[in-house]
Amino acid sequence: MALHTTCDGVKRRDFLKVGVLGTTGLGLSSYLRLASAGAVQAGRATSAIFVNLPGGPSHMDTFDLKPNAPEEYRGLFNPIQTNVEGIEISEHLPKLAACADKYTILRGVSHTLGAHRLGQEYINTGTRPLASLEYPGYGAVVTKERPGSIDMPGFVAIPNTRQKAGFLGVKYAPLNTGETPKKGRPFTVRGIALANGLTITDVEKRQGLLKDLDTTFSSIEKDNQLLDGLDKFSRQAYSMITSKKAREAFDIGKEPAARSETYGESPFGQSCLLATRLVESGVRFVTVSTGGWDTHRDNFPKLKDKLLPPFDQAVAAMLGDLEQRGLLERTAVFVTGEFGRTPKINNRTTPGGRDHYPRCMTMLMAGGGVKGGQVIGASDDKATGPANEAISPSDAAASFYHNLGIDHTKEYHTKTGRPVMIVRDGAVIDKLFA
Repeated sequence: MALHTTCDGVKRRDFLKVGVLGTTGLGLSSYLRLASAGAVQAGRATSAIFVNLPGGPSHMDTFDLKPNAPEEYRGLFNPIQTNVEGIEISEHLPKLAACADKYTILRGVSHTLGAHRLGQEYINTGTRPLASLEYPGYGAVVTKERPGSIDMPGFVAIPNTRQKAGFLGVKYAPLNTGETPKKGRPFTVRGIALANGLTITDVEKRQGLLKDLDTTFSSIEKDNQLLDGLDKFSRQAYSMITSKKAREAFDIGKEPAARSETYGESPFGQSCLLATRLVESGVRFVTVSTGGWDTHRDNFPKLKDKLLPPFDQAVAAMLGDLEQRGLLERTAVFVTGEFGRTPKINNRTTPGGRDHYPRCMTMLMAGGGVKGGQVIGASDDKATGPANEAISPSDAAASFYHNLGIDHTKEYHTKTGRPVMIVRDGAVIDKLFA
């Protein structure tokens, strides 16, 4: 997968700071200390797929076109009718237009953080970032509140994610795959797959040795939280490595060719297929990231020829596949970038680009209790801002958690005892579930 760099220097490798296996010396056992159990609450959805579009896609050229705006605003794309009367989206999203009844478009989403890093922190946590506190991402909260089986990771990022465990601690950090799958090929993840001739018997012998060592050192610091976390992680690592279910869950080569074809051959498409497969296998939270949306230059050819076709095919296929597998009603889906792009086209190139614009953007939500086939919110006639009351990323976060049966006002406590709500501001968007 190509390394995408946004204009402020954020690179894909920056996503690997937390939860990556191998490169930092943390083995699978270090990751698994990240995923411990929490209280299960009844909710509409029990798992989630979060699709992150780092760079910030143009709202005016995707889901909020303004064909009657002046030429310097409306751009080169035309709207097309979806399968829901009265809802139009970009002509370069025909597959999503054909399944608009499965998702809701949030228009007029607005905030004030125009830098990539800060915007990403906001949309990956639902709370405006503070220098003094690192908030946990959605995946960390979901795996804490909705623990899964010990032989499956609770939080998987394909290939990596900006979401961090924050003050919840490393036991809730993601398992990053580090790579994207390729169509028709087996896909393995370091730390889960057995390599270099290693057998299950070898793993069991090593586990016995580690158990003896753990018993020896446990008397040294019985109350050490890190050691306690490592113990939990080691147990889950062993369970995952010795679990055929866990190893096979990542192998998209086992999918029927016809199903794989619907997602397309792009890394993003096959990543969405893997996300669906993981959710079906019991993973609680999966993130899929695909960059390149920082279109200050050549916005229209990049969208038309490179970005929108695989995005359109993959997300439409994922929604349809989730429904066919009987998973859509229990899988909350959230698709977003960190902001929109300037309604007025810049003059850097011909036919021009669009710059950062947090004042107006769009998001998609689907699955669980979300009522598809609707648009909530609106932008003004030039898409320069909300037409009426703005929707904030915090509102979207509160709604996302609500769809998973998680109270966004619930308080956690930092190591110093500071009470912190899951989402500091924001309210559930009731119309999503009407």
